[in-house]
Amino acid sequence: QVQLVESGGGLVQTGGSLRLSCAASGRSFSSDAMGWFRQGPGKEREFVAAITRTGILTRYEDSVKGRFTISRDNAKNTVSLQMNSLKPEDTAVYYCAAAKDFNSIAEHRAADYWGQGTQVTVSS
Repeated sequence: QVQLVESGGGLVQTGGSLRLSCAASGRSFSSDAMGWFRQGPGKEREFVAAITRTGILTRYEDSVKGRFTISRDNAKNTVSLQMNSLKPEDTAVYYCAAAKDFNSIAEHRAADYWGQGTQVTVSS
């Protein structure tokens, strides 16, 4: 079992920044690829970013490339999402996810474990 707890969401103005964090517990954190997904109002959940077990490889959804950065600290069992130049369309509940396989998240948009989500609201 893996438990994921997100934090760092909030209300920010257009153009602002937020940093989301996800604390993982349970099985060995460094054995899992990690990712972030989001679900906006009235929308389906969508992929945002993924990172491999070692952090060497990352992948992003096109609309966040150049604005968002995913990173991880295996010593602290955390994965983060730095979000800059935020737009109203980034408003969503953001979910942390874990999977044994990087491609499960990056290609198939699936995960083994999910956090409870944290709300990000970007005002115009």
